[in-house]
Amino acid sequence: MSTCATVSRDLDEPISGTAATATTWLLLEQPGPWGAKALTSSHLDPLLGRALERAAADTGVRIALIRRPGRHADPAASPVRHVYAAHTVPGNAWLHSATTTDPRQLLGLDFAALGAGDPHSFGSALGGRAHTGDPLALVCTNGKRDRCCALLGRPLAAELAASGVEGAWEVTHLGGHRFSPTVLVLPYGYAYGRVGAHTVKEILQGVQEGRVVVEGCRGGSAWERPGQAAELAVRTATGEYATDALSVVRTDGGAPRWEVTVAHTDGRHWRVLVAQGASLPPRPESCGTSVLGAPARMDVVAVRELATTLAN
Repeated sequence: MSTCATVSRDLDEPISGTAATATTWLLLEQPGPWGAKALTSSHLDPLLGRALERAAADTGVRIALIRRPGRHADPAASPVRHVYAAHTVPGNAWLHSATTTDPRQLLGLDFAALGAGDPHSFGSALGGRAHTGDPLALVCTNGKRDRCCALLGRPLAAELAASGVEGAWEVTHLGGHRFSPTVLVLPYGYAYGRVGAHTVKEILQGVQEGRVVVEGCRGGSAWERPGQAAELAVRTATGEYATDALSVVRTDGGAPRWEVTVAHTDGRHWRVLVAQGASLPPRPESCGTSVLGAPARMDVVAVRELATTLAN
C-alpha cells in the first residue's frame, strides 16, 4: 500500500527543518476519539476548545491533546486529567505538570507569559510544578488527520508503553504526516520522524543526559524552520550535542534564502546559509488529499564559523 509516508521514505525526502514551531507546548489529557481538528472535535467541549485556540493565538504556545496508548472507543474515563507545559528555548527549557478535573481551568493561564518562558501562571491556575518524572515522548497517532499517523504511530506508542516508557503518550498533531511515525520529545522540544522504538529510547536516554540525538531529528521547535536546519547542521559539523549549547540568535533574509546565525554558549558563532527548495517529484503531501504538491525543504548550503569580532 502506497501512503504519503512510504512515498516520502522511498524518495529519501530530507527531514531536517520540518518540525512544528512552538516556544511552549501545552498538553491536555483528553481520552476518547479525536477528530481532525481535535480541540473542537473530540470529547472536549468544543466551546472550550475554541476559547483555548483564541487564547493561544500569536503567543508562541501550541496546544495539543494527549492520551495514553491503547484503545480509545470508550469515552468513560477518570475525571482527573494530566496537563503539561513545556518551554523549549535553550537556557530556559522546563517541563511542568499538573492534574485537573476541570479543563476550563486552562483559561486562567497567562498564555503570553507561558510563550515567553514564564511558568508562574501554570502554578497559580493549575497548581502545577516542575515535572520530576521521565521526559515525555509524544507520538502522533491521529488517523483522522492522516492515516499514516494511525498506521505507524499507534503501534510505536503501544510498543513504547509496553516496554515501560512511562513518558509515552499519544498526541493529536505534530505536523509532517509523511514523516510518520513522528515523535516530539519534551522538555527540549526536538521532533523526530521515521523512528522506531529502539531509537526513541536512545533519544530519551539522551534527554536525561542533556544530549541531542541528531539521527532522525526534524529540528527543535523553539526555532523557525530555517533555524531548525541551521542548528542541526552546526551540531553535525562540530559534534556538539549538548542540549543547551546552541541557540539561533539571528535570521536574516526570507524565503527562499536565509542567513542564520547560530551561537554557542562558549562564545563561538556560525553563519549558516539555508535555501528553500522543493521536494520533487510532485505528489500528494498527505494521504488526506489528492492534490499534487512539492513539499518545501530546507537545504543547508554552507556552514561558516565566524571570527569573534564579526560575531559581536
